[in-house]
Amino acid sequence: MAKNKTDSYFNGDSPERVALVKLMTDKDERSAMASLDELWRLTETAGGEVAARVIQSKDRPDPATYIGSGKVRELRELCLNAEITLVVFDCELSPSQIKNLEDILGNDIRVIDRSMLILDIFALHAASGEGKLQVELAQLKYTVPRLIGKGRELSRQGGSASIAARGPGESKLETDRRYIKRRIASLEAQIEEMAKNRRTQRAQRDKSGLKRITIAGYTNAGKSTLMNYLTGAGILAEDKLFATLDPTTRRLRLPSGKTALLTDTVGFIRNLPHHLIKAFASTLDEVRYADIILMLTDASDSECLSHAEVTRELLSQLGADGKKVLYVLNKCDVSENVEEAAFKAALSSEPGDVFRISSLTGQGIPELLLRIDEIVS
Repeated sequence: MAKNKTDSYFNGDSPERVALVKLMTDKDERSAMASLDELWRLTETAGGEVAARVIQSKDRPDPATYIGSGKVRELRELCLNAEITLVVFDCELSPSQIKNLEDILGNDIRVIDRSMLILDIFALHAASGEGKLQVELAQLKYTVPRLIGKGRELSRQGGSASIAARGPGESKLETDRRYIKRRIASLEAQIEEMAKNRRTQRAQRDKSGLKRITIAGYTNAGKSTLMNYLTGAGILAEDKLFATLDPTTRRLRLPSGKTALLTDTVGFIRNLPHHLIKAFASTLDEVRYADIILMLTDASDSECLSHAEVTRELLSQLGADGKKVLYVLNKCDVSENVEEAAFKAALSSEPGDVFRISSLTGQGIPELLLRIDEIVS
């Protein structure tokens, strides 16, 4: 019987022990370490315990094993000595690479890549019916060819509750490829029907004449906290990556007395899986149809500028070019790791477009609302 997607990652009282692997192919060590630190947080969000970090320096990835067979054998010894059962690569692995890695590491050690880990976290946090369908579709499209490439039983699900063991459905789905194709077609049809409903709701909002404001930003930047502060939406706000996935729309009363619609969206992250973007297209469309985008960035994060750049690139991919964007530096009550001048220079933002706020204390929010009111008017 397949394990439910919302089951705990913990097997008994102990989290799964994990090794993180990073291939460093350039001299940008700071960026590589920041990516590895982010992978650590993703692993902890999934419920894993990071027991080791392995870094390999090569000019280019090895086509067979990504890090080289010699390094993989070293990794096997490390895993056996540290009782590690899962290895997470900070990259996207091909089906053949996963098969080759697991052949060398042995049957007791599983291998997943960064995208598979992100998909697994989405499966853990999906709450609405639409969100669960979107995640399941993304999981199937991304993981099925990689699971087939393992050369083992297609299903990764077993009796233990471990990271990436939350498969997209029943065991029948895992073993019958034709059924999987039918399941994907069914999911796409259901999601399209929900997308039609969303378009209908959007058309009704258009008739109201209310301006639409969307909060977008890197995961854990404080979008839900800001939404709660401005509208009292009561959205779950935790210090976790991807704590909330489902968009929420509420009325926002502006200082002039005018009313606008404010929408919270799913958080972004570097190397967000393409299938995930496609699966969440109907919900991410809120960004494309917005009149104003509040691009939220965590000012207390040392990677603030790179996070803002990733967010801007994803907004462009979603078709949000040309939208009025207000750059919002959040968590300024905690720390200010980025200078406003550097932020403006990095993003080529116009004077007056950058606001320092705290969505927890309310610092700077009156000025932000006045600027929104000015644009709306």
